[in-house]
Amino acid sequence: MIPEGVLDLSNAVALLTQAGWRAPANALAGEWPWAQAIVDGLCDLSSRDSLTGLANRRQFETALAREIDRVARVGEPSLLLVADIDHFKAINDTHGHVAGDAVIRAVAECLQECVRPMDLVARVGGEEFAMILPNCPPAFGQAVAERIRHRVAQLQITLLGGSQTSVTVSIGGAFAPQWVRSSVIIWSERADQQLYRAKAEGRNRTCLDTPPLTVVSAEEKSCLFSSLAQSDTLSASEMLEEYPKTTS
Repeated sequence: MIPEGVLDLSNAVALLTQAGWRAPANALAGEWPWAQAIVDGLCDLSSRDSLTGLANRRQFETALAREIDRVARVGEPSLLLVADIDHFKAINDTHGHVAGDAVIRAVAECLQECVRPMDLVARVGGEEFAMILPNCPPAFGQAVAERIRHRVAQLQITLLGGSQTSVTVSIGGAFAPQWVRSSVIIWSERADQQLYRAKAEGRNRTCLDTPPLTVVSAEEKSCLFSSLAQSDTLSASEMLEEYPKTTS
């Protein structure tokens, strides 16, 4: 039993209950397992977007950093996709913010259905989403992004009052340089650049940078050479063969 006055979780319970949380059946109120369940629930709630239930930006950045470490360690390909709902402001202006929320929820559900259980989908901005696809070979990247774009375009979203609408998304993507420790900022910026290109070219399209065109930054190159001191499997030239371009 938790000593009286040590921990007041009434506000936390109210918050979790509002979000749909239910106490474990085998945990009695006031006992430590019950308190641990509340703490776990709060941790999960803090990593989720309240509107869609997807991972939020904080959870996304944490997961992206872990994926960067994994790619640098094992050398498997990994794809980051960013998607933005086209002309979303017009939806809010025409139908109202309640309709805008319905569109965001529908797109979020569609994105989640389009990826594997191992992939992460996050809402990182108002109408912007990001997807981390571990071990996605470059040969399949464009096909995966196009499948997602087509699925969203096929949605018939029911709004308040029974009317329906449809939306499109622009998608940009970037592969993490294999065997090179990148960073959350660098990888995200590369995907964002492709998203901007998709928008500039007319929206409702996908643009991905391919590994041969991926530029290894000076920061990434420095991280690579520092890690080579601890590696006896590949030489520096072998690791950089696929990434001949470097930025200053």
